[in-house]
Amino acid sequence: MTDIAFDRSAFREAMARMGAAVNIITTLGPSGDIGMTVSAACSVTDDPATMLVCINRASRLHEIFKTSGFLCVNVLTHEHEELSPVFAGAGNLPMAARFARGTWIRLATGAAVLKTAAAALDCKVSQSVDVGTHTVFFCAVQAIHLGQSSSGLVYQGRAYHQILHKLG
Repeated sequence: MTDIAFDRSAFREAMARMGAAVNIITTLGPSGDIGMTVSAACSVTDDPATMLVCINRASRLHEIFKTSGFLCVNVLTHEHEELSPVFAGAGNLPMAARFARGTWIRLATGAAVLKTAAAALDCKVSQSVDVGTHTVFFCAVQAIHLGQSSSGLVYQGRAYHQILHKLG
């Protein structure tokens, strides 16, 4: 066992050891659809159905998400392992090229919903709170799309891991 004095790098290493679902969050900006990969998203409560999503304020997309007032949390399946880094900025592709790699539909808010996502939670932002380097967005779920697969994609130990599961 190794005890490490508390500092930012120790905290980041501890968080890297905590598995988290991989999601692509989307909204509409002045130039159309935008999206980014996040692992800091989770449920808050089911009554009323509320999610939280954390976005680093240094992200160039932060202000667009903050201004739009709505977003969709697209929960990725094992089949999306190659799509996740694209929305994380790999290859520095323009947004239109990123969205061309999937099939997208619209629900209540108009944010892009990945048709093949395990689940997509279409939300209005009800509150946002700045904490440290990030903004925490509390999001009231307006509509839900359930995909054909309940398999998952998790990021843990600075690597992707597939969770295979069959519905039924």
